[in-house]
Amino acid sequence: MLAYIVRRLLYAIPILIGVNLLTFTLFFVVNSPDDMAASQLGDKYVTPEAIANWKRKNGYDKPLFINGEAGGLAALTDTIFYTKSVRLFAFDFGRSESGRDITTDVSTRMWPSLAIALPSFVLGIWVNICVALMVVMFRGTTLDRWAVFVFVCLMSISYLFYIIGGQYLVAKQWMLVPVSGFDPAFEPWKFLLLPVLVSVVSGIGSGARWYRSLFLEEAGQDYVRTARAKGASEISILFRHILPNAMIPILTGIVVLIPSLFMGSLLIESFFGIPGLGSYMLDSIRSQDFAIVRSMVFIGSILYIIGLILTDISYTLVDPRVRLN
Repeated sequence: MLAYIVRRLLYAIPILIGVNLLTFTLFFVVNSPDDMAASQLGDKYVTPEAIANWKRKNGYDKPLFINGEAGGLAALTDTIFYTKSVRLFAFDFGRSESGRDITTDVSTRMWPSLAIALPSFVLGIWVNICVALMVVMFRGTTLDRWAVFVFVCLMSISYLFYIIGGQYLVAKQWMLVPVSGFDPAFEPWKFLLLPVLVSVVSGIGSGARWYRSLFLEEAGQDYVRTARAKGASEISILFRHILPNAMIPILTGIVVLIPSLFMGSLLIESFFGIPGLGSYMLDSIRSQDFAIVRSMVFIGSILYIIGLILTDISYTLVDPRVRLN
């Protein structure tokens, strides 16, 4: 197991290097430092002197890859590529274009994102699986057909409808929770309850429909017919046979959601005023703060690779046929 984990971590290094190089190319070759300076200064203040001052202030006045004026190792380290890209591997994210420390911002904002994403993640999976199992129990009946119709309707509704509808109904009309905002010192659960509820409800349509398809595929297998022929109850078949054998595709789908546990949700955090990483990312895109965007892309890549490794490891726990060699 340890050798497998080490090997997968070593495989992750060239992937991260590739993502880093691609991100650097997009930000500094396609979009030059002069373009960044112009977008930050605005058309009214764009002059050659202002652009040069902005590049000098933010460290964009150096060569991209090789500094021919510097000697020794500084020829490689005193470059934009090293200061803005290579140092990300040491989790040195530097400062944003506005002068804020990105590492401090990330470490502070990750907790509100986790406070929303973790319960939404766990409750969403639990609710979707329970609803799908209930529908599969009555497969082929009128309840099953109506459930599929409801799932498709829920999938067709825009995510913004759930957010705005939840704010209007639960917060404004019923006045059960605040419409938006976040106060970690004063009953923070009141600010998190509605975003979590919206996240769970909005995912029932697509999630339950997908799990239903997985369970129906397993329900037609020979081992299920054998268990039923031996007199096993439907509850026993669902939870002791169908659910365990459907865990591999379930785990594969779950891994895609793991980065969102830390990265947050752009729309949820923006509409509800939650100071998490999702709103942090959206604000940086809106203000064209490229330093923050680069850092968040790198963090997202690391989280996704970690999720893939955890998924491969969990395969051995749910399927004895899988071995880590």
